[in-house]
Amino acid sequence: KKAEWREKSKHRPMKLAGLAGILLALHFLGFFGAMRFTSVATGTALASLQPIFAAIYLRIKGASINRLALLGMFVAFGSLLFITGIDFTISRRSFIGDLFAITSGALSAAYILIGSNAQKEIATSTYTTICFTSCAITVLPIILISGSGLINFGKGQWLLLGILIIGAQFLGHTLFNFTLKRISPVVVSLIVFFEVPVAALVALLWLHQKLPFGILPGIIGLMTGCAIFIVGGRRR
Repeated sequence: KKAEWREKSKHRPMKLAGLAGILLALHFLGFFGAMRFTSVATGTALASLQPIFAAIYLRIKGASINRLALLGMFVAFGSLLFITGIDFTISRRSFIGDLFAITSGALSAAYILIGSNAQKEIATSTYTTICFTSCAITVLPIILISGSGLINFGKGQWLLLGILIIGAQFLGHTLFNFTLKRISPVVVSLIVFFEVPVAALVALLWLHQKLPFGILPGIIGLMTGCAIFIVGGRRR
C-alpha cells in the first residue's frame, strides 16, 4: 500500500500540471474572445481580477481575509459592475466581451493555484513542458471543430504569432511560473497590473482604440481595488 501511495503521489504533480494546461487553454480562449468583442484595455483590466478570484476560492476553503483586503475586493467588484454596466449601455457586444474577460480572469486564477501546487514537487521546466503541451492539445480540437485557420497565414501574421509564442508564452508565462517559486506572489501580481496601461497605450497607438470616457474611472478603480487587496493580503 505504501508503494502504491508513493506511486500515486509521484504522478500527482504531473496530473496537476496537465490540468493547469487545460485551464490555461480555456483562459486563452476567453481572453482572445474578449479581445474580439471589447476594447483591449477593458478586457485586460477585467482579466486582471485573477488575484481576487483566487482569494475567493481560498476563502471558501477556510482562509481568512482581513478588512483592508476585503475593502479592496469591494472596490474592485464595484468597479467591475461600473465597467460592465457602461459597456452594456454602449453595446451588448462590449458587454459580452466583458463576460469573456471576467471568465478568463477566473480561469487564470485556477491555473495559477493549481500550477503553484504542482511546482511544489516538480521543477518549473518539467511543469511548463507538461502544462504547455496539455494546453496545445486542448486547443487543437477546438481549432479544427470551429474551422479556424491553422497554417494558412500571411508573413505578417506569422511574425505576430512568433512574437506571441516567444514573448508572451515562453518568456512571459515561463518566467511568471519561474518567479512564483522565488518571489512573493504579491510582488508578481503587482507587476502583472502594469499590463493594463501598457495594453491601453499599444491599443491606442497601433489599433487606434480610444477608451470611452466613462470606462476610464472604472479601470482606475479596478486597479486601485486590486492593489488595496494585494497590500492587505501582504499585511496578513
